[in-house]
Amino acid sequence: MDFSGLEKLSLVDYDDNISCTLFTAGCNFRCPFCHNSSLVLTPQLMDKIPFSKILDYLTKRHNVLDAVTITGGEPTLMDDLDVKCLSIKALGYKIKLDTNGTNPALVKSLVEKGLIDYVAMDIKNSLKKYSMTIGLSSFDSKAVEETISFLINGNLKFEFRTTVIDEFHEDSDFVDIGQLVSGCQRFFIQRYIDNEHCIQRGFHPVSKEKALGFKSLLEAAGIKAELRGYD
Repeated sequence: MDFSGLEKLSLVDYDDNISCTLFTAGCNFRCPFCHNSSLVLTPQLMDKIPFSKILDYLTKRHNVLDAVTITGGEPTLMDDLDVKCLSIKALGYKIKLDTNGTNPALVKSLVEKGLIDYVAMDIKNSLKKYSMTIGLSSFDSKAVEETISFLINGNLKFEFRTTVIDEFHEDSDFVDIGQLVSGCQRFFIQRYIDNEHCIQRGFHPVSKEKALGFKSLLEAAGIKAELRGYD
C-alpha cells in the first residue's frame, strides 16, 4: 500500500521536531467531524505516492528534518507499515504514529521492534458514546482499551488527545475518560475547527471555558492535561 499524501515540512505535528507528514488513505471510523474526508470516504480515488519517491525525499532532506509523522486515515490499516517504518528508521529518522487504537497488535509489534518513537492516540469520547462519535452504528471498544492499557503500562512516549465538539462532549464524558485513561501523563484537549474538508459540516467548537472545565476533570483524576488550539 502506498501513501496518499505528503506534507514536506511541519513544525507542529511532533513536538519540537522538524518533521514531514505522511498520510495513509482509508479508515475504519467515520467520525463526522473528521478533517480528512477524502482520505476516509474515497481512498480509492486518492493519488498514490511511490514509496521510493518518499525515501528519495527523506534522503535529500536528512540535514533538515528530524522526524516523520505517519497519520491518516488510519495508518495501522496499511498492510506493510512495519516494512516502511523500517526503511524510514534506517535513514535515521524518529517516527511518530497517529492512530485510533484499533490495532493493538500492530502498535505493540512496532514498539517492540523499535520502529516508532512516539504515539498520538485519539480518545474519541467516553466509551458509552464512542459509536456515535465515530459514526458507526455499533462498536466493540476492546481493541481501543487494549491499546490504551499497553501505552500507559509501557515505556514508549505517547499522548492521548480528544478533539472536543459541543454536540458530542460534556462534563460526564470527561469523568468517564479520566477513568478510562487513568495513569496517563499527557493528554491534550483539542479545539475543533469546522471547514470544507470535514465529513459533515456544522458542528461547533467547545468554548475555552468549557474546555478548561474538561481539563479540570481530567486533572482531578490525576491526569496531566493541556489545551491545544486555544489561545
